[in-house]
Amino acid sequence: MKNVVTQLIASESVKPGLFVIGCSTSEIAGERIGTSGNVAIAEAVYTGLRDLAEQTGVHLAFQCCEHLNRALVIERAVAEAKGYTEVSAIPVPKAGGSMASFAYKQMDDPVLVEMIQAEGGMDIGDTLIGMHLKRVAVPLRIQQKTIGEAHVTAAKTRPPLIGGARAVYEVDQVEGSCD
Repeated sequence: MKNVVTQLIASESVKPGLFVIGCSTSEIAGERIGTSGNVAIAEAVYTGLRDLAEQTGVHLAFQCCEHLNRALVIERAVAEAKGYTEVSAIPVPKAGGSMASFAYKQMDDPVLVEMIQAEGGMDIGDTLIGMHLKRVAVPLRIQQKTIGEAHVTAAKTRPPLIGGARAVYEVDQVEGSCD
């Protein structure tokens, strides 16, 4: 986990904003997702992600499992600032997952929200975080492809590029008028 966090920070692609985490501790342990949740693994992952948050300014959002419809654990202050609606559930290992359950217990004032639009994220164990990323996701290529036995994918987002052949996307390319 430390290596992944170091590589994400070195990429300089993780910017302040929401950073969604989907994590199967079962997959990290080499088991099928949802079958062997492990709080000790969740703690190790959380510790690394806390370092990522401290060094980059991101707000972490932990995706629950399908039994809570992939709701997210975030700090109440973040939910209120973003205008997200709280949903009534508390994640536990068997309904929410070990990672979300552990994160909930570590946060100062956690709430569950139904959906977010994060600026970036990391998926550990193919948990399908895409529904919680802003619309245009861009893969972050990091050297480490696994944590334990789980596949790792990271992403950032960018605004959609609109326009056509005449569109300009960089300020230093702006010249003249539209005539």
